Amino acid sequence: MAARDHGIDPDTVDRICEDIVQVHQSGLEVCLVIGAGNIFRGMSQAAQGIERTSADYMGMLATVMNALAVQSVLEAKGAATRVQSAIPMQTVCEPYIRRRAVRHMEKGRIVIFAAGTGNPFFTTDTAAALRAVEMGCDALLKGTQVDGVYDADPKTAPDAKRYDRVTFQEVLSRDLKVMDTAAIALARDNRVPIIVFSIHNPGEFSRVIKGEGRFTLVN
Repeated sequence: MAARDHGIDPDTVDRICEDIVQVHQSGLEVCLVIGAGNIFRGMSQAAQGIERTSADYMGMLATVMNALAVQSVLEAKGAATRVQSAIPMQTVCEPYIRRRAVRHMEKGRIVIFAAGTGNPFFTTDTAAALRAVEMGCDALLKGTQVDGVYDADPKTAPDAKRYDRVTFQEVLSRDLKVMDTAAIALARDNRVPIIVFSIHNPGEFSRVIKGEGRFTLVN
């Protein structure tokens, strides 16, 4: 969510939201799962020594902050949205209710899911896979720091091999860092393909949806 080390970067949020609106205006139903690495990086020193469950809840609350920021920018661009949180906080957003979320999407609204699964010890990746399955999504798109799946971190290993296509089993057996094991297993068991692409390239979301650009397909 930020070009800088931590915090919310308005330019980055605006660019990402522009891409989302472009895809949504093409007629596709879109729902988002929002993480909080950008905020939690800034809290990492303060979080040292905090019990794991409490730290996980802190991270979930941070995702709500990001979700509200994304909602505000999307609506400024003319998109109808709803934020649903797995941790009820009705003053600022709706509680997560699957049938209501489906109805919002049927009415042309972008649904933004916050607070992960609502449980500690589960990552945003797992929350994304869970919501993709619950919403009956055709695919789970992961916008990340790199333009696909590699067998090593391309930032530290210049000779890292990049995959255009890889199976769920290969991801698990080779321990490829796509998403955590629970998320991969959930997507595999429910036949939801995962598409990994770079969130840093303007317009890439739309290109990937059309089968263009650079991405890795996991199925």
